Amino acid sequence: MNSPDHITILAGAQAASRPASPALARLARLLTAHAPQDGSFETCIPGVHAIRASNTSAELVHGLHRPALCIVAQGAKTVMLGDESYDYDPSRMMIFSLDLPIAAMIRQASVAAPYLSFRLDFDQQRLAELILKVYPEGVPAVADRRAVYVAEAGEPIVDAAARLMALAGQPEDAALLAPLALDEIVLRLLRGPFGARLAQLGHVESHRIGRVVDWIRRHYDQPIRIDEMAELAHMSPSSLHEHFKSLTSMSPLQFQKTLRLQEARRLMLSTGMDAGLACQRVGYASPSQFSREYARHFGSAPTRDMLRLRNAGLSNAVSFTQ
Repeated sequence: MNSPDHITILAGAQAASRPASPALARLARLLTAHAPQDGSFETCIPGVHAIRASNTSAELVHGLHRPALCIVAQGAKTVMLGDESYDYDPSRMMIFSLDLPIAAMIRQASVAAPYLSFRLDFDQQRLAELILKVYPEGVPAVADRRAVYVAEAGEPIVDAAARLMALAGQPEDAALLAPLALDEIVLRLLRGPFGARLAQLGHVESHRIGRVVDWIRRHYDQPIRIDEMAELAHMSPSSLHEHFKSLTSMSPLQFQKTLRLQEARRLMLSTGMDAGLACQRVGYASPSQFSREYARHFGSAPTRDMLRLRNAGLSNAVSFTQ
């Protein structure tokens, strides 16, 4: 977590002392209305979610995060991807441009002032259309192509998110007006300081890596052959490794291993499956290798980890989304 790529954002007492802007305060009120209790709530607008949590995390929550924009309106959160850590708090936005296996924890939340977050899942087809409108001459080259980053949301984007959440309470209006607000948010992202990085999704290399990510996500329990993945991406094995790690902060094999371990933990925790069967179900041939890698990833061996989580009542320590 102490690599030079670590991104440090104002948090804790600094976040608490920063006054909320009118748009951010409005977004928080609307999120509270759409998330009346702890959890993630879909709205009538496809891809738009309101998220609420009244307590800080007692355990890292592991899961697969889809391409999305997230804006924290209240509270603070830390997201970990591979060896990198990203902290964000009110008015910060986090953007995921690929399916990524992450670990996350809420650092600031209470019953009186719960963690509140806005999430917009990207419509990849519409995003591609808007990229062409913003960059008709081609996307400028960028050195950093990582598929996750944190930035200041800015008043216009927060205001657009608040208007979108307001429309979520007016289904008839939302059917007509929500597409305009969705486009506004994406256009503002593309025209902002990080727009070229988001637009890299339109580059052929990103599409090729996206195909590999999608294959691994759907076949995480099957052996990976790098030569076949390179052929799928129309790249050499060395080029695949370089571009894959540049975007995801992991190698293809590390990416697959993370998905396997997350799913094994979910199976054991949610279904009571024993470690031996979970090991086989996610594609491990060696129980001893599974146990070693599980302990390295989660901090303790599978059986001990399950006992600890169940005793602590932490049934939501993993959320695996396909």
